[in-house]
Amino acid sequence: QTTMSNSIVDINNDTEAKAASLLDASSSAGQKSVLFFWAEWHAPSAAGGSFDMVVKALSGQSGSDGVNIYRVLAEEAPTLSQKYNVTTVPTFIFLNSDGVAIERIDGGEDVARVTQCYSRLASATSTLSAPPPSTITPPTTTTTQQPEEKEEVQTLNNRLQSLISSSPIMLFLKGTPNAPKCGFSRQVIEMLTASNLTFGYFNILEDDTVRQGLKSYSDWPTYPQFYVKGELVGGLDIMKELMEEDGGLVAQLELEDYVIGNSSSSAAVVEPERTNDDDDATTSSLSLNDKLKQLINRHRIMLFMKGIPSSPKCGFSRQIVEILDSYNVSYDAFNILEDEEVRQGLKEYSDWPTFPQLYVEGDLMGGLDIVKEMEEGDDLKELLTGDTSD
Repeated sequence: QTTMSNSIVDINNDTEAKAASLLDASSSAGQKSVLFFWAEWHAPSAAGGSFDMVVKALSGQSGSDGVNIYRVLAEEAPTLSQKYNVTTVPTFIFLNSDGVAIERIDGGEDVARVTQCYSRLASATSTLSAPPPSTITPPTTTTTQQPEEKEEVQTLNNRLQSLISSSPIMLFLKGTPNAPKCGFSRQVIEMLTASNLTFGYFNILEDDTVRQGLKSYSDWPTYPQFYVKGELVGGLDIMKELMEEDGGLVAQLELEDYVIGNSSSSAAVVEPERTNDDDDATTSSLSLNDKLKQLINRHRIMLFMKGIPSSPKCGFSRQIVEILDSYNVSYDAFNILEDEEVRQGLKEYSDWPTFPQLYVEGDLMGGLDIVKEMEEGDDLKELLTGDTSD
């Protein structure tokens, strides 16, 4: 049920948003409004937080200003969040009396800006006769790119294509699987984990060039972004729809080969019928070696570990995941606890008796001790990122 505190209307789900006419095409027409999208896990926007306090303060004067204030629980009202392209909290949408968004604030910590935008909204007039100086979509200007700019764009696009194709299943998110930095990214991680899928990822918070460039490259303005075999699938809303279909993500996107522990994680080898036991053993061995080789080369950086990056099952695996995450590189992982054949076979194949095992471009680097030694000597950074600078 929609609740009201002073002049603040709480919207806790899409049903309440619909009841408040916020999902209508002409929502808020005739009345100035502020939509404050928040989340319980985000302390500054939650009850008692800095943004919550400023909204409560503004609500004391909103009645005389003729402004409605809606406090929207972003993750529980996905349709309303999608309508206004909300990808982070807090997000503030300022709607004038024509229902037009004249300003918005996405994230950040600038509480004073909320008050400033509110003041401009309170004094704003109809946009039907004269558009405001600040709109939700700024006008685009046509400029002629210089040769140097074109080269920079092409270089960035090449890098983005390389990142997108670095793993058959690739996720661009805010944070890491171990520590997602927004609720939408956390929900995507939970879906992939529940589907038992192995995937590569890139933390866009660590590289603003990639963060901004990928929006233009893929013509998709929000994060997280989910790719399969180099093609954009979409974001959280599309993944949710696929999860609800028969077979979930795995069946809908034909990802059976990437289910952790699935025997079909490599091409199936049909063994010919033989009568000699030795020949059978040789064929089986060759088949396992083919499987191991394919797994090792599934990603440029491949980690065989106990558990998965978002849930390591031993301290050594957890430490090596933390080291890889610190370099913000894309990598793939295989959970050897889910496949005893791979677990035992890889020890003999690579002549390395313990796990985790880290491979780069198909070559074994070693285990945690070797990786730590390389990190201390700065060799690991060059190996993982190709950066030779000091």
